[in-house]
Amino acid sequence: MEKLIAQNIEDGFSYEISIHENEIQSINKSENPVKSAFYFGPGFFDIQVNGYAGHDYNLVQKDYLNLGQIPFELAKNGVTSHLPTVITNSKEQIGKLFQQLTNLLKSDSIFDKCIPGFHMEGPFISPEDGPRGAHFKEFVCPPNWDWFQDWQDIAGGRIKLITLSPEWEGSNSFIEKCVESGVKVSIGHTSANQQQIEDAVQAGASLSTHLGNGANGILPRHPNYIWSQLAEDQLHASIIADGFHLPKEVIKVFQKVKGDQLFLVSDSVALAGKKPGDYETPVGGKVTLTKEGKLHLRDKPGMLAGSAMNLLQGFNFLIEHQLASIQKAWKMASQWPEKYIFPDSPSWEPSKKQDLIILKKTVDSQFELYKTFKTGKEPFPNSYQITDHEQ
Repeated sequence: MEKLIAQNIEDGFSYEISIHENEIQSINKSENPVKSAFYFGPGFFDIQVNGYAGHDYNLVQKDYLNLGQIPFELAKNGVTSHLPTVITNSKEQIGKLFQQLTNLLKSDSIFDKCIPGFHMEGPFISPEDGPRGAHFKEFVCPPNWDWFQDWQDIAGGRIKLITLSPEWEGSNSFIEKCVESGVKVSIGHTSANQQQIEDAVQAGASLSTHLGNGANGILPRHPNYIWSQLAEDQLHASIIADGFHLPKEVIKVFQKVKGDQLFLVSDSVALAGKKPGDYETPVGGKVTLTKEGKLHLRDKPGMLAGSAMNLLQGFNFLIEHQLASIQKAWKMASQWPEKYIFPDSPSWEPSKKQDLIILKKTVDSQFELYKTFKTGKEPFPNSYQITDHEQ
């Protein structure tokens, strides 16, 4: 039996946590609080994961069980739930990608617990260079409700979020249908004007995907689509806090405007969690991952090729640069994105029945993962093996 004292991130009190055979036995408020390097709270919830640790949700696998490595690796960094993100591709390829995700979730209940839904980013985004980002231009197209219904059928109704640009004719009708069917709609990879963004919000759009990124390198001072999205009170916003996608002063301004409507995403690609070096990828081609964690086109260091971070790194970035308190940064990585996707999800409390992570504060005031629990149990204990199938 292991017992440790950890501070509850919610109420600030010390609790004794008892653990036996990879399972929490009890969580009790400590009668004699002692200073501890351990903190505990809700597991991180990432609504935008393209891939991780060499595995890619946007590649059709020879064996779909390879994708089971992603929740396993994310759990090592405190992520207890995430939304696999399928990006712009052909209608047929997107269908295949959702099919293999569906097969993965049916293969083992642990995957179904860690993956409560899917995020679809594209193909209904801006065709313009800059806002389109690294998405395949040849597959970008206007919103198509029949296509979306086909994909949703393949996904078993698990598409919970779609990112699109409301600059297309017919966008508002599409947004209304998504919202009516229970799908959250986010504005992203857009060159929409002020009126188009206002109309999209009126139709039901409720989020800005990685605000400040997927954008032109140079924008008019005003108006522009970043200001327009910031001004919409009904829009939440997700951000990538890795020090490369957004300067810290921009994050500070976004926080002042959005408050508790601002939360973290990783937007991680398959190279996240890999060693620094030169790589070749299906999207982006020849890229370089630096030791600092910046992923850029090999011949264009100023051009980002995706995110190589996880939510724990984003959490630490906020703490290190004093952009948020520990409690607020924790909520930005856990409760706030979960509540956005699932408004009826229960409030977190120190219970062995809920998702829980324990972090340890290091001597340099950073946080490292100590343990991850899914509904009170370690989701991938050492005895659990996921075969690393040949791709």
